[in-house]
Amino acid sequence: MSLFKILFLTTSLARGGAETLLACLATRLKARGWQVRVVSLTPPTAYAEELEVTGIPVISLGIRRKSPNPLPLLRLAHVIWSWRPHIVHSHMVHANLLARIVRPLAPIQVLICTAHSLDEGGRLREFLYRLTDPLCDLTTHVSQAGLERYVRVRVVQQSEKIRYIPNGVDTERFKPDPEARHVLRTELGVEDAFVWLAVGRFSPPKDYPNLFRAFARVVQEHPETRLWAAGEGPLRPAMEEFVQKLGVKNQVSFLGIRHDVPELMSAADAYVLSSAWEGMPMVLLEASATGLPIVATDVGGNREVVLEGITGFLVPPKDSEALAQAMLRLMALPQEARRRMGEKARQYIKDNFSLERIVDRWEELYRELLQKKELL
Repeated sequence: MSLFKILFLTTSLARGGAETLLACLATRLKARGWQVRVVSLTPPTAYAEELEVTGIPVISLGIRRKSPNPLPLLRLAHVIWSWRPHIVHSHMVHANLLARIVRPLAPIQVLICTAHSLDEGGRLREFLYRLTDPLCDLTTHVSQAGLERYVRVRVVQQSEKIRYIPNGVDTERFKPDPEARHVLRTELGVEDAFVWLAVGRFSPPKDYPNLFRAFARVVQEHPETRLWAAGEGPLRPAMEEFVQKLGVKNQVSFLGIRHDVPELMSAADAYVLSSAWEGMPMVLLEASATGLPIVATDVGGNREVVLEGITGFLVPPKDSEALAQAMLRLMALPQEARRRMGEKARQYIKDNFSLERIVDRWEELYRELLQKKELL
């Protein structure tokens, strides 16, 4: 067992891209011999059981309301004092800020804060990042575009204090599966229809109205086309009503939370992402690894995953007509051309974003920072 302890601090443990990355990173490091614990600001709704099965304790600070409360800060300080991790690695804006604020109260030897979005929530949060930057050893960002923006708006005081380390995907879990494709398409009754897939939380950043308006335009030319929308969120009821008003209720399936996303991706013909803003979406990595051609909005780190004209098409955000035209353009390609796009997408992900490669990069960074503190 490694002598080194790492505590992951996250705003939440839910079915989201940032949480997926954290869970994968924690379990891989545990398998490599690190001692790992996970602390969530809010009560976990996903991944806790999977982490605990691998021997990683999961602790909740019990935050349920947005009103200021010093107790979670004191609980976190107690966790750090009692376990004394060598590294605290926080993820997402609330956890990043809490980790910095707790540092004067607890023995944190190395603190790394990872941002997962191009925009972490407005000027106030950026001001707080800037104000607390001296309390952090290093900020990292999951997209190069996000890093450049953070430097430009001076979220970090020095450009040397921020690094780019992208998300990673398990290319053995996410890969083409012809058998799963046949089973799911039969189960969901699509047979020979062209199926688009969208996976994500029904929340403002994902801009589902943009997607459904674009899809309604696609259906005008291809009435047999289907769209699977997997996920939950506060906007789902409104989106179900919106789809009905658009007249495409019969072509859209709301699948809810799914635990078979790799199989869903194998069963689909293409992936679509309509986000208004992003960091580096895990779903784009997963869809690419599964060999799906992609149409996505050109926001955040999307162009770092989708190679224009090679593995998919990029369009401006909030432009439903442009999104629809790109979807129609991809559908018009011969099946062999779409298959080649998917193959190139998978190879690109394997070469640049495979989970083992990304975990290697994190481990190298941890050791670099430990060495600087003369802990290694």
